[in-house]
Amino acid sequence: MSLPEWELPLADTAATEALGAALAACAAGGGLLLFLHGNLGAGKTTLVRGYLHGLGHRGAVKSPTYTLVEPYELAGAMVYHFDLYRLGDPEELEFLGIRDYLGSAAQCLVEWPERGDGILPAPDLHLHLDYRPDGRLARLAAATERGERVLDCLRHKRDRG
Repeated sequence: MSLPEWELPLADTAATEALGAALAACAAGGGLLLFLHGNLGAGKTTLVRGYLHGLGHRGAVKSPTYTLVEPYELAGAMVYHFDLYRLGDPEELEFLGIRDYLGSAAQCLVEWPERGDGILPAPDLHLHLDYRPDGRLARLAAATERGERVLDCLRHKRDRG
């Protein structure tokens, strides 16, 4: 079975943030595990900024490269932004208490998830950001029923303009 996928061109930073806000709206009301893939500078943190702003966060959003996780309590829900780029070994996630974060109804956004292979469970949704001459390309793939619902909601929002 292939994963339901969707591609969306992103012309600039504002488009990347808008996609993040739309994702937040579609993921409302339940837990979500979102894996963010892409090279350095591809826009992963920009997308997370849009996601958090979509939930009402008005402060700065920085990648938790050194702390590994940044918690946000927004719209009555917990959102955890992970950046695993500097993770030395996936086992370090156990010391971080990763199962407590993932075992809740929280929304977890994980940059560099491949660094947590063997410890992280399968996500609901994969989001790949790739460079293009005219901006970025977002490729989304649902891996669970929850991910499929979020992806369907995004498509619906896009179709309505």
